[in-house]
Amino acid sequence: MIDPQTPILIGVGQVTEKDPALEQASSPLKLMEQATKLALDDAGISMDSLAQLDTVVVVKSFREPTRNSPEALANLFGATNTNQWLTPDGGNAPQYLVNRYSAAIANGEARFVLLSGAEAMATGRKIIKSGGKIAWSVPSDRDPQYLYEEHEMWSDHERAHGVWQASHVYPFFENALRHHYGHAIDEHQLIMGKLFSRLSEVAEQSPHAWFPTKRSPEEVATATSANRYVGWPYTKFMNAMNQINQSASVLLTSVEQARALGVDESRWVFLHGCSDTTDNWPITGRVNFHSSPSMKVMGERALAMANIQIDDIEHIDIYSCFPSAVQIARDELGISATDTRQLTVTGGLPFHGGAGNNYVMNSIAAMADKVREDRGSYGLVTANGGYIEKHASGIYSTNPTQGQWQRESPNAYQPLIDNQTGPAFTEDPNGNANIETYSVVFGRSGGPETGMVIGRLGAIDDPTSTRFIATTPSDPGLLQAMTEDEFVGRSGVVSKQDGLNVFRPSL
Repeated sequence: MIDPQTPILIGVGQVTEKDPALEQASSPLKLMEQATKLALDDAGISMDSLAQLDTVVVVKSFREPTRNSPEALANLFGATNTNQWLTPDGGNAPQYLVNRYSAAIANGEARFVLLSGAEAMATGRKIIKSGGKIAWSVPSDRDPQYLYEEHEMWSDHERAHGVWQASHVYPFFENALRHHYGHAIDEHQLIMGKLFSRLSEVAEQSPHAWFPTKRSPEEVATATSANRYVGWPYTKFMNAMNQINQSASVLLTSVEQARALGVDESRWVFLHGCSDTTDNWPITGRVNFHSSPSMKVMGERALAMANIQIDDIEHIDIYSCFPSAVQIARDELGISATDTRQLTVTGGLPFHGGAGNNYVMNSIAAMADKVREDRGSYGLVTANGGYIEKHASGIYSTNPTQGQWQRESPNAYQPLIDNQTGPAFTEDPNGNANIETYSVVFGRSGGPETGMVIGRLGAIDDPTSTRFIATTPSDPGLLQAMTEDEFVGRSGVVSKQDGLNVFRPSL
């Protein structure tokens, strides 16, 4: 017999709104409303049921549509007496919310929960280009309450050296990975192309994908006028696409409440395993740039809770903002590079599109559909926030969980990660040094404009050598060479210039 307090997912809804006429285009709030109505239909319950909600949580939009979006969404459904929360930035938020509120339901602290989020950045951009003003605001007499606190993704020192935009930061991980794998530059470029080409195969079949087009490995990997480099070695087809209009909603409740609502058992999806972890912050404090202790622990704890192995997982959605995020997660989860399983059920952030912080809500919705179709199978969703920093995972199945459902507190295993510290760091390096990893930022004209390095005052594999961050001279020849030759391990000299660290590599 299933414990009546067991948390279950009962309804999911996804919306992708392409190229609407401006007078008919939906705001993020309207997209959330549509996705929630679809989740109700999916659960087979009426809109009146939402009056029984006790919690509404909205995942923050990049362009928040109104002063208090959780309140506005709750009011649309008459759920005015609910706990209403907004999450801060972080792509890990949707899966974290499922984990957190599953525990709250199991512990009797919540009964019926709505999770939702949306972006309408494509519409917003179109409104601004047309000379109009975005009028999505809904009056409120109070600001939203954040569910939890968050720190900035970067330190002041990192920001001063250009380390803040995700498309420019993730190349640090990619170039370190290439060196770690021992790949040549051209070889690794095509490997990334093959990896993301497979994501596009899934997007081609998805009714919700923003770009439902299959791309060949060469198309993904090769820089062209339509697929320029952004932060080398990433082309546009390797970057998360957030200029979309998308939303997703999820309804969580207990087995007992689902029965009271009349939800058919065929709609029930159980969370068998979950975990939430955080890597060292800021980025310059990482152990290295080709692995993630946090992702490793995340996978181990979720699989242990579900009492299964990674090979038992039939369906997978790895957070796919950039190739390095997929490769590191794959490695840490123990999935071989030659594994034939697809690593997405949506098509991934570059092709399905990523609704800002809310993409994983789409992953969860798609995974629920997948495991319902393939009853008895298991599906793994991973979520990533920041720069491979904040992580969450969930393992889903229509198989009922056994016994009392219990989430292990992340505080129990976070010390396993915190105890793995990076090398000493200095803001004032001087003298001979070596490049640990690097990033080359390209402009819209198609050429390289800026170089950034994370270096060491000593050997890059010596844990006692001090780490630093610096820019490079903006010499076009140097920047071009950094994209053609392996610069990880390259020696040079670092010094202070106009208040910033500058590294001059040996050529």
